[in-house]
Amino acid sequence: MTNRLVAAITGASSGIGTAIATQLAADGYNLALCARREQRLAQLANILSSQHGVEVLTQTVDLRDEAQILDWFDAIATRFNRLDVLVNNAGLGHKESLSSGSTEKWRETLDVNVIALCICTREAINLMRKLGNDSGHIVHISSMSGHRVPGSGMYSASKFAVRALTEGLRQELRADQSAIRISSISPGFVETEFAEKYSGSAEAAQQVYSQFPVLQPKDIANGVGYILSQPDYVQVHDLLLRPTQQSS
Repeated sequence: MTNRLVAAITGASSGIGTAIATQLAADGYNLALCARREQRLAQLANILSSQHGVEVLTQTVDLRDEAQILDWFDAIATRFNRLDVLVNNAGLGHKESLSSGSTEKWRETLDVNVIALCICTREAINLMRKLGNDSGHIVHISSMSGHRVPGSGMYSASKFAVRALTEGLRQELRADQSAIRISSISPGFVETEFAEKYSGSAEAAQQVYSQFPVLQPKDIANGVGYILSQPDYVQVHDLLLRPTQQSS
């Protein structure tokens, strides 16, 4: 066991999560990664451990199941006996209207984007404090949809909630005189699997990403690296990242 810093990342099997894991491995962090796709996690862990010499814990977790989340944090404590960073990256959206949408899909959006984020945040803070680290960092991967409503009311509602949760936690931590910091990153269009899953169409996703040069997952990972590189007295509250040609 080394004295490397440890970062936990949700939704690490693709897109932004994979890019963040790659960035933090290059920065020397040991990693605890979770997602639902076991094979992708295993492949990523093999690459990062061989290229960067870091330890990587992987666990399949459905973030709608609190018991699975708790098991993951237990595994982090057992494997590393420390936690320095949590990146709440996992998120999803469905193209469902508020007037006729699916209750099941509304609930899934809120369960993953809001409730699971809160559970992971709570467990990370509790673990940091239990292990004697009251100066860790929580980073939420939010969205520009938390700053305006581009069309999907429920998805935007979930990301507006992340904005409120970020500020609410900042206030709680300050009231507790804790040195744990909380930050959020709000990306605009990023070329990931999100648009295809959101729209249910590969063609629609390609139309979104072909309008103009959009952000790449590594751009968001660079933002995480910037946040974590700041001195202890600097807290980046919300980093907004848009493609230059994105209008809103």
